[in-house]
Amino acid sequence: MAKLYFKFGAMGSSKSAQALITKFNYEELGMTVWLIKPSIDTRDGADIIKSRIGLQAKAQIITPEQDVVEEYHKAGKHDVIICDEAQFMTPEQIDGLRSLVDDEDLPVLCFGLRTDFQTHFFPGAKRLMELADSMTEIKTVCSCGRKATVNARIDGEGNIITEGSQVLIGGNDSYIAMCHKCWKDKIRRQKNA
Repeated sequence: MAKLYFKFGAMGSSKSAQALITKFNYEELGMTVWLIKPSIDTRDGADIIKSRIGLQAKAQIITPEQDVVEEYHKAGKHDVIICDEAQFMTPEQIDGLRSLVDDEDLPVLCFGLRTDFQTHFFPGAKRLMELADSMTEIKTVCSCGRKATVNARIDGEGNIITEGSQVLIGGNDSYIAMCHKCWKDKIRRQKNA
């Protein structure tokens, strides 16, 4: 019985690496993988999924206007769907992935962030939290040693940014994973400086 999986974690928790390793494992067994990502994620190229450790693969991009079920049928039958940066999918696209699980008995593995730099759900992640059969946190650590849960947005001097648009595509130059306590403490220190 197929399931909808949501594997989430803070920045730097190896989500993309795990998505690509999972793809490799399915393909090594002779199975076909429909690897997709939302079009908004252009950090490593429009149709490239790349991990910080250097793994990469071409993926089909999905624009916000596209119906994911229609795109799946255009792409042809596959044994599994893997979606990286799933937080940027629209709630309707997450509903479509859920339909593919139910109607096609197709496992769908979504990898992504749960929350933004202000600790608010991304719309795609919120819908996945509502619909996924299985949710797994991919853990990483804060510099203090605690579990990192916050995707702190930083400026060029390393100061935490607390205002702005929900989406700003970036890597280690724009974000750092922190525990909630360190995040709050650093914001407090910045305000008092």
